[in-house]
Amino acid sequence: MKFTEGMWKIRGGIQLNWMSHVERVISTDEGSASLLLAKLTRNRGDTLNAGTLNAKITSPLEGVTAVKFSHWDGEDELGPDFPINTSSRPKVTIKNDPARNLKYVSGNLNLDVDTAPNELAFNYTDDKGKRLTGHSFRSIAFVNDITTEKTKWAEGIYAQKDTYILLELDLSVHEKIYGLGERFGPFSKNGQTVEIWNEDGGTSSELAYKNIPFYISSRGYGIFINHPGKVMLEIQSERTTRVNIVVKGESLEYMVIAGPTPRDILNRYTQLTGRPSLPPAWSYGLWLTTSFTTSYSEETVTGFLDGFKERDIPLGVFHFDCFWMKSYQWCDFEFDAENFPDPKAYIGRLKDRGFKTCVWINPYIGQASPLFAEGKKNGYFVMRADTPRPTVWQWDEWQAGMALVDFTNPKACEWFSTHLKRLMDLGIDAFKTDFGERIPFDPKIVKYSDNSDTEKMHNFYTFIYNKCVFETMEKHGKPGCLFARSATAGGQQFPVHWGGDCESTFEAMAETLRGGLSLALSGFAFWAHDIGGFEGLPEPALYKRWVQFGALGSHTRLHGSSSYRVPWIYEEKDYPGEAEACSKVLRDSVRRKFALMPYLLRTALEAKEKGAPIMRPMLFEFGETDPNVWNIDTQYMLGSDLLVAPVFSREGEVSFYVPKTGVKNGKWISFFYKNDGVNKVYEEGHWYTETHGFDTMPILVRPGATIAYNPSITTPDSDYLKGLQVLVNRPLAEAKKVEIVEPSDVSKVSQTFTVGKDLTASGLGAQVVDLQHEVGL
Repeated sequence: MKFTEGMWKIRGGIQLNWMSHVERVISTDEGSASLLLAKLTRNRGDTLNAGTLNAKITSPLEGVTAVKFSHWDGEDELGPDFPINTSSRPKVTIKNDPARNLKYVSGNLNLDVDTAPNELAFNYTDDKGKRLTGHSFRSIAFVNDITTEKTKWAEGIYAQKDTYILLELDLSVHEKIYGLGERFGPFSKNGQTVEIWNEDGGTSSELAYKNIPFYISSRGYGIFINHPGKVMLEIQSERTTRVNIVVKGESLEYMVIAGPTPRDILNRYTQLTGRPSLPPAWSYGLWLTTSFTTSYSEETVTGFLDGFKERDIPLGVFHFDCFWMKSYQWCDFEFDAENFPDPKAYIGRLKDRGFKTCVWINPYIGQASPLFAEGKKNGYFVMRADTPRPTVWQWDEWQAGMALVDFTNPKACEWFSTHLKRLMDLGIDAFKTDFGERIPFDPKIVKYSDNSDTEKMHNFYTFIYNKCVFETMEKHGKPGCLFARSATAGGQQFPVHWGGDCESTFEAMAETLRGGLSLALSGFAFWAHDIGGFEGLPEPALYKRWVQFGALGSHTRLHGSSSYRVPWIYEEKDYPGEAEACSKVLRDSVRRKFALMPYLLRTALEAKEKGAPIMRPMLFEFGETDPNVWNIDTQYMLGSDLLVAPVFSREGEVSFYVPKTGVKNGKWISFFYKNDGVNKVYEEGHWYTETHGFDTMPILVRPGATIAYNPSITTPDSDYLKGLQVLVNRPLAEAKKVEIVEPSDVSKVSQTFTVGKDLTASGLGAQVVDLQHEVGL
């Protein structure tokens, strides 16, 4: 939200109340400090007819400093609140010289507040004295808006005003901002206006399904805005040297998270808001769904599965999308009896063939659902706040007369859970928790069972929705495994998430990657997307290129809207030879992913331990060694050791950058080193432009890498040890430990062995493949 028009003019009806003075340090007790901030104060008269802000400084975690600014404290603050881990109780140092400054130190993060008269400034520095960010002249304010319906001029001095808290954080020369959720526009957020407000807006606009009030700076720090409601940011888009953060209300807390690297920042951030949970090994296989709008039956589904078997394409999970239930009855959690007369027996037959199953759900109950009357009777729905008699909030968007399950009501959660348990008893293994963004928020219209702040619940609703489903699965003895579209801060605890409704174009494929990389820098480790695009029929070249990309992430799903994503959809008369060509690319891509499963599961364990995502922006790995990577968003690292550059053209032309690693004489080696006609060795610090057929793409192995690899794996949860190889790209600076995760227990390392500098493996009989020797170096 912009309050100004240029440097000098304030927007009409806006009153900016800048804090310029520390009136007093109120307290420095128990690891916290409280200050009273005021306007420019030249004499005692200036203390009249002027508001103040209280600033309370705390540290929830070593290397993290939180500051909460409050204007009026008269109203009790209603939840919801982000669950924050404050169990560590870090040691902090506070030094207070009332006439000069207050110093607050937590780990490697220092805050210096200038407390000299009328010299207010906040300066955050690292342990080497480098300034990270802070508040300089006129950057802390509460704002009054007198242009709203709330203001009645007839009330004169008693007229009410809408209040906002405005905090402006300084940006340095060359500084770039990243994150803020799954955003599909430019990867660097500089120059953008961003609203943290979940919406069902597809992938081609400024709206986003997953808005996360957290960003990472290239200067070596992160900012978490601890506010679950609407947060408005102007990132060099109002003041060109600042990030402006605005919320409507009387208080706002942000946390500065020390780095210095993106890896360090995400480690601390996910320690604060929750580590990603680990999806089961089987979920890394290929998922198939029918198209969204096409009717289907047991015969249709069986035909799909037989088609994959005939073409020898490994398929692991079948997903039943919306129309597994009767129309207008979403959700009633019942298979449509006309198409699935005996769902338990049918799911049993799928399991006998080795398939896992997933069903689509959402948190809405249509009026035609048999569950509507039950939910209404027992008070399980969000209610209207503007009617004299108890009335369920309803609308006709999406489902006719639909109601919204009130997950703030424990009894409603248990009721919802009983239906999920019933489906799991049928044999269902996962739930696609769709929607969660279309949530009413006007307090004059709706109310929750626990009287939560309705505006804050708009974004936070997805957290309690996905949490309910995830925990229900775990309590029922199944590993938690979702396919969720919406999210907020902390939602990374309930994987997997997918990118939502994208178009079937190369441009949409590229924007999908940008969204995934942005989400990765927001704490989310496990992510997928609709291969081929959701809307429209992808041309065969796009299908094949997207398949290659989609199999080089954590999770891989074929899904469309009005057309199927099976590779034989391309009929011979219209697309000669493409059914087999697409089948081959899909088959090869899935098998390639299976061979990398030992590597992927160990990467996933790093996500659980330290918050590192599986798909990593280049800056995550090389931001310290190569400044060129901060602007790259068309390629990524799969784990720490594999560079992936998707091909965004039908002709196969692709340009990519090979980063500097800091390894002396380091050279990158092509994963396709056995293929004739492809470049096999790459120099660091160079751009390359290549043309690839559909059997290869740029996948490069990092210098110093040791990659556990097993081309004999046939399913993602099979034996990793038999046929195990280690792909090594010399030189190794020291012996490297290689850990193999147990696929039946993805939180456990079952085997460990060491590859020495001489490339001999000890502790396990794995074959070491010297890639430099293979390419003749």
